[in-house]
This record gives sequence, C-alpha cells and structure tokens, in this order.
Amino acid sequence: MRFILSRFFCTTVVLLLMVIHSQGQINAWNNKQCAVVLTYDDAIDIDLDNVIPALDSMKFKATFYLIGSSPVLAKRMNEWRRAAKNGHELGNHALFHPCDGSLPGRSFVSPDHDLSKYTIGRAVDEIRINNVLLKAIDGKDRRTFAYPCGDLKIGDEYFYPQLKNDFAGARGVTAGFKQAAQVKLDDINSYFVTNESAEQMIDLVKKAMASHALLVFLFHGVGGGHSINVSLDKHKKLLQFLKQNEKQIWIAPMVDVAESIQAYQAKAGAGK
Repeated sequence: MRFILSRFFCTTVVLLLMVIHSQGQINAWNNKQCAVVLTYDDAIDIDLDNVIPALDSMKFKATFYLIGSSPVLAKRMNEWRRAAKNGHELGNHALFHPCDGSLPGRSFVSPDHDLSKYTIGRAVDEIRINNVLLKAIDGKDRRTFAYPCGDLKIGDEYFYPQLKNDFAGARGVTAGFKQAAQVKLDDINSYFVTNESAEQMIDLVKKAMASHALLVFLFHGVGGGHSINVSLDKHKKLLQFLKQNEKQIWIAPMVDVAESIQAYQAKAGAGK
C-alpha cells in the first residue's frame, strides 16, 4: 500500500511539474498556446497595396523589414508612417541590403554592397543609420533587425554582437520551432515562404500550437511584386485560419514577441 501511494505521489508531482512548465511557455506567449509572427521583407509596393489592407481587415499587426534605400520607402513614406501608427512594426533590414557576394548563387549582389567586402564597422554604421531613418518615420526607439540574405558574418566574424543593444532581437532565415526558453534572440528562426500551399503554412501553425512554440513566417511578394512570391489566396487562407484560432495564438509584431521572450528568459534565468 505504501509503495502504491509513493508511486501515486511521484506521478502527481511529475504531472504537476509538466503542467507548470507548459503554463510557463504559454505565459511567454501572452497567455496563449503559441506565438505567430508575420514578417515581410524589402519595403515593396505590395506590402502597402496588398498586405497591410489584408492584415488590417483581420486586425492583425505584423513586422515589415525595410531597406532604407528602397524607393518605395521614399515615395510612400506617409503610408509607412500610417502603418506604424496603426501598430505595425517597421523593422530594420539594413540601409542597402548588403549580402555576401562570395557565396554560391549570389551573382545578384552588386560590388558596392557586397557584404564580404565590408568591414564590421561599415555594416554596423549603415544599420544604425537605417535605425535613425526609421525613427524619423515612426518615432520609435525599439524595433528588430532582419539579416539581409540571412548572412550573419563578415568573413569569420559575427557583426550582430555590436548591435545587440540597438535591437530587441534579430530574425534569421533558418527554419525551426523554438519554445520561449530556447529562442536565440540574435538569430530567431523563421520559415521562408516560397509559394508553399495554404495547407502547408497552416500545418506549421498547428505544429506551433501543439508544441507551444514560436513560429515566424518570412514573406516577400504577396500576390506579386517580387520574384519570391505567394499568392493572395494562399496568404488570405493563412490569415483566416489565424483569425479562427486567435484565442489560442498570439499574433504580434516581432518586437513585441522578442521583448516578451527576453523578459521570460531573464525571469527564468533569475529563478535558477
């Protein structure tokens, strides 16, 4: 009898700890099962023409990673300002979107903006200049960064460590699900959307819900406007699924989610 009670007690404790751990993960996601962040790169017309109206119709807020030198940023600055006032994040995608031209398949990289020819100082300076530009548009001090082409290094050296106090976090391009305690804020995982079906994108959301994880979508064109594209219909179906399940999913800009993760990790670290 004593053995049975002992086993029952141990099982109860284990289950209780599992519940506490699960609840802690959910609390990191604004008391919901998971977090989904919708991100859109490069500051293109489609963002303003297609994406923001679709998001606003669902009352969703997203992150737009803007290239400071984009002509769309210059020509439509008031529209970007309105988007920021409406709760969307204007993220930093560098001033000129420099990529490492020494890597295979990088023939599109211009010699003037070949990251492999940059110094760390130049990369940091250009990113900080873009922050000044973005603050002039939205008036905000906190935002996140997205690595152009997903390039983390110049030569063998990581450049983001010099910028970690400038941003709440940095989005990378490596796919993966992470719970709040596992997220690396200097290289946040994301799923690069290249014409996947609506069902495939929705399945990713379901997996994030089941694992209480962070899911970040990385879009470029939506209904055209970019060589990397997803159709309007597929994008709409994803948004509709998120809307139908928003009681279980925290849909928020990257800066809000990154700051929540940072607070969660700090609290978890202090409790060790």
